Amino acid sequence: MDAYFFIILAVGLVSTAICLIAGILRKAPNDATILSVAAVEVALVVYLVGSVVRVIAGEPIAGEAWEFWGYLATAMLLPPAAIYWAILERTRWSNFVLAAVGVTALVMAARMNQIWY
Repeated sequence: MDAYFFIILAVGLVSTAICLIAGILRKAPNDATILSVAAVEVALVVYLVGSVVRVIAGEPIAGEAWEFWGYLATAMLLPPAAIYWAILERTRWSNFVLAAVGVTALVMAARMNQIWY
């Protein structure tokens, strides 16, 4: 496990908790929930930059490179899609969609870590 995984672990779990609590409290998406998911996207961008630097520096990906980059690209598409959904549909259910992003990004980061090492 590397630091990038632990960053996504922390940010993803905090974002999921914030969004779940807002959904359970029957609140519409607000700045806190949307910004928490934006933080997940920032963590994924940091992962992308770090991965590009590592590849340029000569560190090889142990598994299939296309699989790693595919997971990363897919993970990076989830937060903007969920935020778009939450802005269009301002109901409590959108908070549950936002909550799924943190957990999904975490699972995908774990898989990317397996592929890398």
